[in-house]
Amino acid sequence: MSDRLSRLFAPRSVAIIGASGDPSRIGGRPIASMLAGGYKGTILPVNPNRPEVQGLTAYASVGDLPETPDVAIVAVPAKLVTETVQQLAARGTAGAIVFSSGFAEMDEDGAAEQDRMIAAANAHGMRVLGPNTLGLFDLRSGFYGSFTSVFEGGMPSVGRIGIASQSGAYCGHLVSVMRARGLGIAAGVMTGNEGDVTLGDAIGHMVTDDGIDVIAVYAEGINRGDSFVAALEAARQARKPVVVMKVGRSALGGAAAKSHTASIAGDDTVTSAVLAEFGAVQAHTTDQMLDIAQLATRRIYPVNNTLGVITVSGGAGVVVSDAAEELGLAMPEMPEDAQKRLKAILPYAAPRNPVDCTAQVLNDLSLMGQFSEAVVAEGGYTSILGFLTYTAGSPTLSPRLREQLRLLKDKHPDRLYVLSVVAGRDRIAEYEGDGFSVFEDPTRAVVAIDAMGRFGKGFARKPGQKPPSVPAISLPDATPTEAEAKRLLGQAGIKAAPEQVCTSPEEAAKAAAGFGYPVVMKIVSPDILHKTEIGGVLLDVGDEAAVKAGYATLIERAKQHAPKARVEGVLVAKQLKGGVECILGIHRDPVFGPVAMVGLGGVFVEIVKDVVFRRCPFGIDVAAEMIGSLKGVSLLQGARGRPKADVTALAEMLSRLSVMAHQAGDTLQSVDLNPVIVLPEGEGAYAVDAVIEIGGGDGH
Repeated sequence: MSDRLSRLFAPRSVAIIGASGDPSRIGGRPIASMLAGGYKGTILPVNPNRPEVQGLTAYASVGDLPETPDVAIVAVPAKLVTETVQQLAARGTAGAIVFSSGFAEMDEDGAAEQDRMIAAANAHGMRVLGPNTLGLFDLRSGFYGSFTSVFEGGMPSVGRIGIASQSGAYCGHLVSVMRARGLGIAAGVMTGNEGDVTLGDAIGHMVTDDGIDVIAVYAEGINRGDSFVAALEAARQARKPVVVMKVGRSALGGAAAKSHTASIAGDDTVTSAVLAEFGAVQAHTTDQMLDIAQLATRRIYPVNNTLGVITVSGGAGVVVSDAAEELGLAMPEMPEDAQKRLKAILPYAAPRNPVDCTAQVLNDLSLMGQFSEAVVAEGGYTSILGFLTYTAGSPTLSPRLREQLRLLKDKHPDRLYVLSVVAGRDRIAEYEGDGFSVFEDPTRAVVAIDAMGRFGKGFARKPGQKPPSVPAISLPDATPTEAEAKRLLGQAGIKAAPEQVCTSPEEAAKAAAGFGYPVVMKIVSPDILHKTEIGGVLLDVGDEAAVKAGYATLIERAKQHAPKARVEGVLVAKQLKGGVECILGIHRDPVFGPVAMVGLGGVFVEIVKDVVFRRCPFGIDVAAEMIGSLKGVSLLQGARGRPKADVTALAEMLSRLSVMAHQAGDTLQSVDLNPVIVLPEGEGAYAVDAVIEIGGGDGH
């Protein structure tokens, strides 16, 4: 199948089923584009009504083709597609690009017909791109298996950026913008409905393509998370940066994405976590994605990224500093000795970092060389941003500025060099030819520089610790009670506060005396998951009389608010004091399977939404990283005189929960441990409440 996928992307011969003599029609545009683009392979038009198409011999049917094509472009009405694909597959065609629409993007009947068509192809090993796709193109070979009209506006330059897009029209938009910016493109793939070939397949193929260095991805929703994850990991290992513009983040956008490409929008928070896991960088705008792709073609990805700035404007230095701080991109100060030396050269310079050599460089261009050399050699920054604005575009200043900058780059070739310049396209091309990436807007430059560091960290990531060994747990057929949930979690090594289910006031009082006061009391019912909503939880119960009265109160509230609920008694538990409240959970994502979550409890999760997600399973080291990335982690680290919390115990609990969820299978829908009390260092972490939700095992 991998060989057939390679032939789909780089065919030696292509048949066009529904070929047209009109270059502007869907069945004619690919032929016209390939003829104009110098495609060296064989083009085989199929049209029962014409002996020739655009100067090429045409054939009446698939059966009349003189050879079996590597790829067939299918541009016929939807009702004819399945039969056509079946004929091609039976002949041994490696891949089909199905332009035709009217399938899963329409309705259930269309989805069923799409399934039949894909099954007919896959029965013979044929791969299908689409249906409802604008196809693919490769500027290097001149293969245009697409009916996009974008190339009528001019051909982009050939480069080393690959585009993988679920939307054909948006891919065309990207091509247009890249053409205007002078960004070189290698190839583009538009996956459409993804009946067979997915975004993950397209990315995976580009990872193996030696002519592609950077992969730009437009995604509306991820289908088949396993292939997507495998492609991201392959890209990471190959040190190929992947920048992803994931849309459909809003509820409205998610609905639009599904109707457009029949994709599952999924949870964008989870998708963001998966991208971060593999070192892929998420972009939120077209400009941002292309800025990052542009800079990534320099192939310099600092692992410990630090930014040194040389500027002719103090104001621009503030703009850059603000942007870097918001992103968390480090801008260490210049060494004191270097600052003193630069001050001696130019007393009114500001040499901390940003290093402002002021507009005095206009009078003495040697200052640019001296100050820049200091920033690079003495500052030791991995990334260098020069704010030169319109100065660099000056016909009188530009040649001498370029000379100074070239000397610097040649002496220190291992740094990432970026300029913020306003100039004509030809002038910018000169700087870029010297090895500098150029952006007008310094903030956009900082965003792109920060992304290079994130790529570097992803590429350098070593395999994590193995997840802990957790015994396989047999889940019940239906959602269990809190007490049963804690018993099951206990088998996975997830501790709960001491507790007992009691069936009488006397038994509850005896249990409370054994635990020591105060205690917590809760109604126990498999039909009442959210107990606080009916007043089914009592805190700070302080003596025997209060326990007996509380037992009666809870039973009465259950009868009043949930008269049909099965009540199994009252849970009495030791009330833990003096810890930090956290929340741990499992969510079964429809694309990526079980995903673990950790956050600080109370207002932090409800209002601030200070939570972190990660695919299951993972080791204790990853769990500790997740906890450490919480905005409010200082509460666990001993802020304002608090004792340090037992973060090690919390990390182990989170890791064990991830393994338990991974092993549980798809009947486990969710786990909610809220709160988890993290006691002071060395005293452990305990789940105070637990909900395990069992679902239908439909394999999502």
